[in-house]
Amino acid sequence: MIKSSVDHFIRVVFFPLFLTMVCGFGHADSRIVATGGASNIEGSAGGGVVPWAVINGYGSSDEWAVTGMATGVFVDDFTLKVIGASVSYDNRVELSFARQRLKLDSLGGDLQQDIIGLKYKVVGELLYTTMPQISVGVQYKDVDDFSLPSAVGARDDSGVDYYVAATKVFFDALWGRNVLVNGTVRATKANQGGLLGFGSERNNRYRYMKEASVAVLLTDNLAVGMDYREKPDELDFAGEDDWQDFFIGWFVNKNLSVVLAYADLGSIAGFDDQKGWYLSIEGAL
Repeated sequence: MIKSSVDHFIRVVFFPLFLTMVCGFGHADSRIVATGGASNIEGSAGGGVVPWAVINGYGSSDEWAVTGMATGVFVDDFTLKVIGASVSYDNRVELSFARQRLKLDSLGGDLQQDIIGLKYKVVGELLYTTMPQISVGVQYKDVDDFSLPSAVGARDDSGVDYYVAATKVFFDALWGRNVLVNGTVRATKANQGGLLGFGSERNNRYRYMKEASVAVLLTDNLAVGMDYREKPDELDFAGEDDWQDFFIGWFVNKNLSVVLAYADLGSIAGFDDQKGWYLSIEGAL
């Protein structure tokens, strides 16, 4: 189990950043604004709840990029708060970290987990090739306190998600506006993204879940769209619904972006119709 989020935050994020500054690698300023996406609730580049194939930040060839984010999701009976950061290099490799805390507003108490992610761009480009940008990713997830997940039937307190994502921008696709389309397939054992543990007593096999995002770029730095994320629904005590959100993203410049969304997370731990607001702020270097 991860003993200290602070220690991991320093090792995974700020130590590579320090090395980057000391070694004097190129400043991350080469790519077009908004092409790094935002940071999702698991720390990797993408939409609110879906990882995309894009690499976080604005680094290109031989350049490093660093991002940091703070996110809040406020639904009827729960509040999810996330802090995270990422380091990427060469617009090809992304290393990310996220610390999630789900406050059980109606029940009392909270659930927390750490997520360390690694993403690698395999082929294609977001903008200038016919082939979409395709990336593969892995996310290691670790729950702090396994007592509640164990009580509701989860088998493990940690797990690994694997995913493949394809993302492409289509120029002048809708009323003269550019449109981003993303599709992701995830192999997972995670219950409620991992906050309720991994696997169950009756099934400990990986499930393959479909995820998708669509965004219309109203201007060069303003986008509206939606995310959809299929969920495995393996715990007997309560159903687990698919997630979706409708968002507006404002990429103020290459250093700051803000995403506001209306989120529908369905049933969580027996509480139905969990709907509310999502707000995320990301800074990039």
